[in-house]
Amino acid sequence: MRRRRPPHHSQGRIEVISGGMFSGKSEELVRRLRRAVIARQKAQAFKPLTDSRHPPERLVTRDNRELAAETVDGTAELKRSLAAGVEVVGIDEAQFFDLDLVDLVMELADSGVRVIVAGLDQDYARQPFGPMPGLMAVAEFVDKMHAVCVRCGGEAHYSQRISGGEQQVLVGDVDAYEARCRECYEPYEAELAESAG
Repeated sequence: MRRRRPPHHSQGRIEVISGGMFSGKSEELVRRLRRAVIARQKAQAFKPLTDSRHPPERLVTRDNRELAAETVDGTAELKRSLAAGVEVVGIDEAQFFDLDLVDLVMELADSGVRVIVAGLDQDYARQPFGPMPGLMAVAEFVDKMHAVCVRCGGEAHYSQRISGGEQQVLVGDVDAYEARCRECYEPYEAELAESAG
């Protein structure tokens, strides 16, 4: 008797890599995209114009791993930049995109594209950040990454702002943020931070 083959299943799905700063989100995104390339899948990586810490054509991780990427000024430009036949799309720093990103990611996954999104799920005030809550709600897979708390060495989930003001978007690094656990997190007060600096 001939065995029936299971029906072909689309690879379309949404994977979200979330967590605080210094938790390895970009490293994990690059790792997954590299594996897709090894599997000979057509992959593209994108990052927002807001994140100007590295060259615009490179996605650079904290441990200096790099991958070719396209810098785009929002969801509409990302959609226009998608290559024909793309199979895997990686998006870094998703919290800086507009809310339309959720609809585009759903559209891509529904059409058979594997979408891997990395971003901060919370801002420095521990509030949901940009499109990340919506992306996490529609994703098949959500991974919460943790850093190491600089105060106690425990698992850190929060991005503690230590300087720079109270605007939600402040692109920075160790000069402006620390990884903190729940017990060591302190609400940011600009006046105290400025006087201490």
